[in-house]
Parts: sequence; structure tokens; C-alpha cells
Amino acid sequence: MPDSMIILKNVSAGYGKHKAGKPAEEALVVKEISFEIAQGHSVCLAGPNGSGKTTLLRVIAGLLPAHGEILVDGKNISKIRRKEAASYMSFLSQMTRVYYSFSVYETVMQGRYVHGGSFFSRRAASRDREVVEETLESLGLQDLSGRQITTLSGGQIQRVMLARCIAQESPVMILDEPLNYLDMKIQSEFIDYLFRWREKPVKTDWGKEYQPTIIGVFHDISIAAFIADEVAMISEGRLLAFGEKRDVLTEEMLEKTYQFDAAGYLRKYRSCFSG
Repeated sequence: MPDSMIILKNVSAGYGKHKAGKPAEEALVVKEISFEIAQGHSVCLAGPNGSGKTTLLRVIAGLLPAHGEILVDGKNISKIRRKEAASYMSFLSQMTRVYYSFSVYETVMQGRYVHGGSFFSRRAASRDREVVEETLESLGLQDLSGRQITTLSGGQIQRVMLARCIAQESPVMILDEPLNYLDMKIQSEFIDYLFRWREKPVKTDWGKEYQPTIIGVFHDISIAAFIADEVAMISEGRLLAFGEKRDVLTEEMLEKTYQFDAAGYLRKYRSCFSG
């Protein structure tokens, strides 16, 4: 695959006891997965609950040790420091309860840490302030910039977390079910912001430009199909199929992955909205 941004080679990972640097077979959650993601593409991981999707995202982000090889722009993620990894990848998970009380502006500024230091220890550089203010405006958050994040609604909080990822200016965004618990209107707005982010190249501190790349998990297969260029179907920790969504999201593959007539279910669901 030309211009591959992320390459996975025989990746296995899990939790619990390890043997010779590899989790014991019974502890494996992800098993011998290989695929490549081209720069500028969007890939969604699909599969039933417990299939290993979130574990695989954590492995790609360098948050969980793995056996095999994960390359991001040609660099082995296990051999670079966390800060360097963050210069390539931002990570956004599903909305969870917020336990701290920073302002919206301060929260988005946290995304700039990778570019030179913490906002706790230094006055934000001019470039940092510029990026944060532009990001707040692009996501319609400028009027909330002084609000404490604990006073916001769930949809507003998730938009702030997306803004923090965008302000990080990393060319890869990893999304772990970011739309959970959000109503349809907020989901729609979130997806619009995501597509808007993909339209503009990301320029890194080392002067290289990248087309934004997304790898994510979305609970709703219809949303995954809308966002994705390619889909990776995963079941019981193994990759069943990877490729363009029209080739992967077939009736046969959906039934094999989810162990029921998923395509029939989706048709039945859509029929509720037809004349």
C-alpha cells in the first residue's frame, strides 16, 4: 500500500502473565493481526463486543505492549518515547465522567503539551494560543472558553475533547467509540467536525505535511460505514477481513462476524423510516 501511515505486522496483545515478551495464549485478546492504513484514509474496526477492538486501538497508540510490529510513519511505536508518539497520534475515547475542573480553554491547551511543555509550567507560546483559539472557533466553542468543563453537557464535553485532539496537531486521530451516550444531533455535529478536520493537511513541528488519518471504533455499523474508507472486521481477537467497505461489509461477512443476520437487522431498522 503506497504512503502507508500505519502498518501492523502479526500483532498480538493481551493482559495478564507474559511469556518471553508475549502474553500467555490464554490471555491474548488480539491475535496475529496484520494490515496497513494509507495516509489520509479512515479505517473503522468493526466486530462484536469483546472482540478486541479497543485493545487493538490501545496497542496502536502505544498504550499497551504487544508482540509483533506496529509502525507509524515508518517508526516502531514500541521504540519511541510517549511524547514522540503523541506527535503522531492523538487519542479520543468515549465520553466518561470528568473529574477535574479546568476551563475549556485550559483543556484544549493540554493538546499543545507535545509541542514544548505543559501550560502549568510555562506561558503559552504565541503559536499555541493561535492554534487553540482557531480550534475553539472552528468547533463553535469560543463562547465557552472560560467555562469550567465540569459545568458542560456531555455533548459539549466530547466536543472539547475533540478540540484538544485537533489542537494537538497530530496527523493520526484514534477514536474509541467517541459517540457513545451522545444524542443524534450531537453525533451528527461531531461527525461534521471530524470530516472538516480531514480536509486540511496537518503540518508537524519537523516541517512535514500529512493528510489526516483516522482509525476508530464506532458502535453503530451504519456510522462506521459512513465514516470509513476501509473496514477491519474483527472477531475473537482475529482479523476476518480488511479492505474497502463495499467489499467487506457484505451480508456474508456481517453474519460471520456478528453470528446473526446483521444485514437483515439493518434493513429492518432502515425500513422504519421508509414511506
